[in-house]
Amino acid sequence: MDANPELFRALGDATRRTILDELTDKDGQTLFEICGRLTMKHGLGSSRQAISQHLAVLEQAGLVRTRREGRYKFHHIDTGPLRSIAERWPTDRGEPNP
Repeated sequence: MDANPELFRALGDATRRTILDELTDKDGQTLFEICGRLTMKHGLGSSRQAISQHLAVLEQAGLVRTRREGRYKFHHIDTGPLRSIAERWPTDRGEPNP
């Protein structure tokens, strides 16, 4: 089971990882909310367009899902694609024998 290459590309950028951290902290945010949190909590001054492009990469990798309600688009984290990484390199293999 090989992970999707877009998944590694998405995780390879520090800003995208920070966006995922923020969605983990508060799921279901709008672009406006995400931009505000990135500026206030992390001092990231990226434009809304840049953050929107980061969200598109995360969505393409399957790490973010969106839902629309009227004029608003809400972003939700989806950690399902990370299972392929955990299955490839499991962390609970036990301690090696000395």
